[in-house]
Amino acid sequence: MTDSAFVVVRPGALTTVQDLGRVGHAHLGVPRSGALDQPAHRLANRLVGNTEGAAALETTLTGCAVRLRRPATVAVTGAPCPVTVDGRPVAWGAAVRVPAGALLEAGAAVHGVRSYVAFDGGVEAEPVLGSRATDVLSGLGPAPLVDGAVLRLGPPGGPAPGVDGVPHRGVAPELVLPVVLGPRDDWFTPAGLRTLTTGEFRVSAASNRIGLRTEGPSLERAKDGELASEGMALGALQVPPDGRPVLFLADHPTTGGYPVVGVVPEPYLAAAAQAVPGTPVRFTPLNRVSWGPPARRTGVGGPYEPPGGSSRAPRRQPLM
Repeated sequence: MTDSAFVVVRPGALTTVQDLGRVGHAHLGVPRSGALDQPAHRLANRLVGNTEGAAALETTLTGCAVRLRRPATVAVTGAPCPVTVDGRPVAWGAAVRVPAGALLEAGAAVHGVRSYVAFDGGVEAEPVLGSRATDVLSGLGPAPLVDGAVLRLGPPGGPAPGVDGVPHRGVAPELVLPVVLGPRDDWFTPAGLRTLTTGEFRVSAASNRIGLRTEGPSLERAKDGELASEGMALGALQVPPDGRPVLFLADHPTTGGYPVVGVVPEPYLAAAAQAVPGTPVRFTPLNRVSWGPPARRTGVGGPYEPPGGSSRAPRRQPLM
């Protein structure tokens, strides 16, 4: 019971190991992957005294439960959920000391989608291309958690910082996503572009770590057919043949042939990671000069409000 590891007792709907991702390999066909809600992931690591890039667990909707084989300081952030140690409630969004042999459980999300469970020392999965992140599209990195799996923990680092509390985002009525139009907005009619920014979209239950799919009106095309495959960026808003936009998230394919009508800047993507199926989605045009961190953020991952300036960007903006 004293080895530095934990045993998976309940893996939940989908629980993966995530760090900040494997940056710089898109030319090899490898997406970045990594935590979808990076602010929540970084916060969990800071609470337990880790570096922000340490590997942690990312749960999906139903949480997970693990049994510690060594004493550990843990923190659960992201989507708020009940947290227990051997059945006793403990704080969410705070560092909690868990003794060896105890059962730590992060329950189902109260609102939002993804919670993050960090352990002092981090999860020591085998790195692949410099990252311990699970990529569900390519299969790189450690496999998603299953019953009975044993995952190693690294040696604890410095002491966890003392904090009285962490910022808590309440429930948001809609997901607001600023979009810089291009590079293929000319593949859509003016009516189609109006539909993008005025249409009533909702988050589809088919969404996953690869992309947030939408339900709602179709964008009218000005050109038929497909493009020759071209590079796809994180945050690309690709439009497949059904005309409903798909927002590419961390495990997205690095190339594609469907037109990209616009790009959602990275600071706004954590909002999409926490949007439950059925959440209303509103796309707002944003100038490239207005890119920057959100000025105001409410709810779990959203909605974000743009920091300023919202008008149509020039066509053919580069994705990379």
